[in-house]
Amino acid sequence: MSNVPVSSSVEQRLLQAGKRLFASQGFENATTSGIAREAGTSESQLVKYFGSKEGLLQKIFEDGWLKLNFVYTAASVSNSPVESLRMIFELLVKMLSQDRELRDLMLFEGRRIRGKNSEVLLTAGYYKLYDEVTRILQVLMKDTQLGRNIRPQVLSGALIGMLESMLRDQAMAERKTGKPDPSPDEIRAMFHLFTSSLFEPSIARVA
Repeated sequence: MSNVPVSSSVEQRLLQAGKRLFASQGFENATTSGIAREAGTSESQLVKYFGSKEGLLQKIFEDGWLKLNFVYTAASVSNSPVESLRMIFELLVKMLSQDRELRDLMLFEGRRIRGKNSEVLLTAGYYKLYDEVTRILQVLMKDTQLGRNIRPQVLSGALIGMLESMLRDQAMAERKTGKPDPSPDEIRAMFHLFTSSLFEPSIARVA
């Protein structure tokens, strides 16, 4: 029996059903017929709105990143670049820990090679996160020894990769034991420790 509210639009029901089944079964195992049945509609409606199963997954990612846009607004009013950087990652951890289906899709399906052209699905939302983190790092690393040795783009990829790794461990632990490990608080503490060791000494030397 479908868990998707019948009162919502067909497009929204398909998005909710696809998100649930992709997260629980995996993209390859979830079928268009199963998604349509879960949404209480037909496969032809899925094709009408999204073109294909891949199109549905991309739309789920796009909508998920849109929900995270407030993160950048909140970070922009922080007292310092370091606090802005921490806030971006802390709010991302909080949101993805609350929306476990979206978290699992981004971690387990977002970087998987698929299709005839061996494409990796990276949506505009991911690139926006990378660009925002890089922009803050450019400020933090200017006129520092760190900035002379490493480009901001490289460190941005490393920080995002660290977040993905910890969230992936968390998701795998939840599937095995039902308990998130590391916890959201531990992930936030790791970013605080990491950014302190990297930037606060540098800021003090520049000042």
